[in-house]
Amino acid sequence: MQGFAGFMWLLSMALIVFSGFALIDAAIRREDAYRAADKKTKPFWLIILGLAFVVNLIFDIMSFLPIIGLIATIVYMVDVRPALRGLSGGGRSRRGSSSDGPYGPYNGGR
Repeated sequence: MQGFAGFMWLLSMALIVFSGFALIDAAIRREDAYRAADKKTKPFWLIILGLAFVVNLIFDIMSFLPIIGLIATIVYMVDVRPALRGLSGGGRSRRGSSSDGPYGPYNGGR
């Protein structure tokens, strides 16, 4: 039984870190990027992810509220975050597409 309790504690900590990362990521993105990506507004996502973070801190992982928070966090990370990163260039300094070689774009030998 002690092993199960330890596993649940680790799972709870992982949820807290995951929702905290999503909240911080949503906070550092620009407001106009949300509108440009045709997603909900920045305050909407900050409220939803903030609630998910607080729920993960307060409630036990076996209740249904952390599961709802996890679903909201997953939606942000899988749908909203890639759209926002695509608009802002992803934060990486790429000079071309992923198919570019050292001497220009790779066209498959055509």
